[in-house]
Amino acid sequence: MSTAGKVIKCKAAVLWEQKKPFSIEEVEVAPPKAHEVRIKMVATGICRSDDHVVSGNLRWPLPVILGHEAAGIVESIGEGVTSVKPGDKVIPLFNPQCGKCKVCKHPEGNVCLKSSLQQPRGTLIDGTSRFTCRGKPINHFIHTSTFCQYTVVDEMAVVKIDAASPLEKVCLIGCGFTTGYGSAVKVAKVTQGSTCAVFGLGGVGLSVIMGCKAAGASRIIGVDINKDKFAKAKEVGATECINPQDYNKPIEEVLKELSDGGVDFSFEVIGRLDTMLSALLCCQDSYGVSVIVGVPPDSQNISMNPMLLLTGRIWKGGIFGGFKSKDSIPKLVADFMAKRFSLDPLITNVLPFEKINEGFELLRSGKSIRTILTF
Repeated sequence: MSTAGKVIKCKAAVLWEQKKPFSIEEVEVAPPKAHEVRIKMVATGICRSDDHVVSGNLRWPLPVILGHEAAGIVESIGEGVTSVKPGDKVIPLFNPQCGKCKVCKHPEGNVCLKSSLQQPRGTLIDGTSRFTCRGKPINHFIHTSTFCQYTVVDEMAVVKIDAASPLEKVCLIGCGFTTGYGSAVKVAKVTQGSTCAVFGLGGVGLSVIMGCKAAGASRIIGVDINKDKFAKAKEVGATECINPQDYNKPIEEVLKELSDGGVDFSFEVIGRLDTMLSALLCCQDSYGVSVIVGVPPDSQNISMNPMLLLTGRIWKGGIFGGFKSKDSIPKLVADFMAKRFSLDPLITNVLPFEKINEGFELLRSGKSIRTILTF
């Protein structure tokens, strides 16, 4: 029996308050309006950015259905939708691509002007929500809201992918893998034979390492205070790993000694102000490139000496690995299907969706790299 055009009642993980567990609730998901798509979720990853909302580090209107790294199947489409059809396998895009704005038209820009990353809002583009729970509208999260059995997204925030792709793996291309991998190959443009330092060896940090390796870096130094992460980092391409707590001097000095005066490329994949400065300081004074990949804490400023840049260092950042989402995700899925990279090393746990709170505890305890929730 077709559900198109009808309200769907289903389960969602609703965050009612900061610093509280998710509540599994029955929600009503309205049908898509014009230029919108309703997706049946198949798999969604648990990302640190979701947890930043729970902790209050990232401000978002509550109550909300979080989740932004996922894959699913189109259930129905609104009037005027042309890029996907019911039955298509898709990845929702937290970093959408309208294709028409100044940023989308710029060859290097990838944070669309219609994106809620530019202006946090808990709705779709038309300013309204498609979720209702206990008679109240529930906020959307960065165009996606994937912690729900069904979600509605704007057409600019969804892309069709290979019909043969395993959704419980390629969901990582919707955020974590692409963010890390692209930070190396597209944002930093890592060069053959270079030396790289990667601060933070979670799922995104490991993806940075995979990107550095794919770009031909000869030395990739992993930096983390959790030694349990070193074996996995080496498995995906790190040549050595160091723990800042093993040294009685700043980690940037250790890295400068290890790399004969500074690394060529450094990546901060944690989201801490002190490690952002360490990553900048450890790269070569005259030509080093340091990339901020981690989500910084909400509205905090960083203080640095401009002489660090005057000598020639480059300090930059990138959302979603610098990739334009609609253009790049189908190609990355095709590369995955062609075995150009593996996502298996990133997936440490697979849990049923109802165990979402357990999945977040695994993330906070440092015991998982990526936990995938399946519906």
